[in-house]
Amino acid sequence: MDDGRRERADVLRLESASLGFGRRTLWDGLDLSVRPGEFLAVLGPNGSGKTSLLKTILGQQRLDSGRVLLDGGPVHRGDRRIGYIPQQKLVPAGTPMRGRDLVALGVNGHRFGFPVTRKGERERVDELLDSVGATGYADRPVGSLSGGEQQRLRVGQALADDPVLLLCDEPLLSLDLAHQRGVSDLIDRRRREHDTAVLFVTHDVNPVLDKVDRILYLAGGRFREGTPDEVLRSEVLTDLYGSPVDVFRSRGRIVVVGIPDAETHDHHDHHADEHPEAHG
Repeated sequence: MDDGRRERADVLRLESASLGFGRRTLWDGLDLSVRPGEFLAVLGPNGSGKTSLLKTILGQQRLDSGRVLLDGGPVHRGDRRIGYIPQQKLVPAGTPMRGRDLVALGVNGHRFGFPVTRKGERERVDELLDSVGATGYADRPVGSLSGGEQQRLRVGQALADDPVLLLCDEPLLSLDLAHQRGVSDLIDRRRREHDTAVLFVTHDVNPVLDKVDRILYLAGGRFREGTPDEVLRSEVLTDLYGSPVDVFRSRGRIVVVGIPDAETHDHHDHHADEHPEAHG
């Protein structure tokens, strides 16, 4: 990341943020800043609070203490400066919605009543479709498209309001390697060309490892933050989990073994296909 970006104000800040459910603490005293154009990956086992972190930023979940700031001000539900890409979930076959209709929801879906696309909005939808490489199937039923094609449309929908922050909740889940690369490249291009900050929740860091600036690793009510080389180390994860964890690097990929059995966890390890993660 260039020095100009470092000097700009943070897009997102969490200050002394704490959140828990019942007697269980998800994270406590979390101080985090995300700069324009920065790609921050959020890792950790199921139940560590990854999705809850996104909900607090979206204004859908209140912190127990601390605060969340977007561009220096408090966050609020429905803030259109934030784009959101959900997990890839296939739209059922037979659904009458077309590809352009799904993208159009990002343009006019905030209006009350049935959204009617106006000329300027139609032009914006066409621009978004082109930007994510979806023009060729824009008029096909969404249910007839592949998972990767549908996810490209969701990226287009999330970019409708030119967001300053893009939240991605397992956007590559269930996609094959080619579509993982295609979708992650779209997100990376967006942040590089528009300085959009990216918060990317994932169970497997490998598809985006070459794009990540920093990692926030959540586990057992604790957290570590830093560059991939600083966080994805045997001694760091061993300390975080309180039991031996080994991190190996092979041909540009990260493999983590020894995660405690009590932690339902599948990120970047050799059992990743056996226990798909749903929510953090």
